Amino acid sequence: MSPSWNWDRALLSRGHRFLAGVDEVGRGPLAGPVMAGAVILPIGLNSTWIAEVNDSKLLSPRVRRTLSDRIWEEALAVGIGSASTDEIDRVGIVPATRLAMGRAIRRLKVSPDCLLIDAMRLPEVALPQESIIRGDSISISIAAASIVAKVARDRLMVKMDSRYPGFGFQRNKGYGTPEHLKALGRLGPCPIHRLTFAPVSACRAGLPPLS
Repeated sequence: MSPSWNWDRALLSRGHRFLAGVDEVGRGPLAGPVMAGAVILPIGLNSTWIAEVNDSKLLSPRVRRTLSDRIWEEALAVGIGSASTDEIDRVGIVPATRLAMGRAIRRLKVSPDCLLIDAMRLPEVALPQESIIRGDSISISIAAASIVAKVARDRLMVKMDSRYPGFGFQRNKGYGTPEHLKALGRLGPCPIHRLTFAPVSACRAGLPPLS
């Protein structure tokens, strides 16, 4: 399945002008923030790169970076938001994801009048909105949001690799890979680990940080 403009056009046919696709990345890792992207594209944009837009998880890092650059150049507006590991530990990953999405929306330089969101609703955002399961595989706007969020988070985690060496953040981006779990058991959590996530909390309790 490839994303299309169908859902985007359906919302705009109701009289809206500026539709923002919204998606998150980084709900599952053991370290680093959860991040969200919000993108307002000119609906029907026919640039050649649009045909390559898809769920960010299905794209290579090189293609994601290239598409992210094109989206930033040609979108009407792009916003990135995040919620820190402290916020994740304090309120939980789902509320923290909503925080990140709301912040991404507020950073758009063009105010949206409706939202198309991957798998979530934002009751605290007073805008018409539709939630689509697997929306990043269905809507081009949501897929574009997933791409810019993924590239932004990956770049941040590469920086965290030099700040907190030994965990392999440049490679695993904070996910619980065998390399990461082994380092967690050896080094213990660093300041960007999510202390409430089971492998990290097990490590703090002196238990093996099993996934």
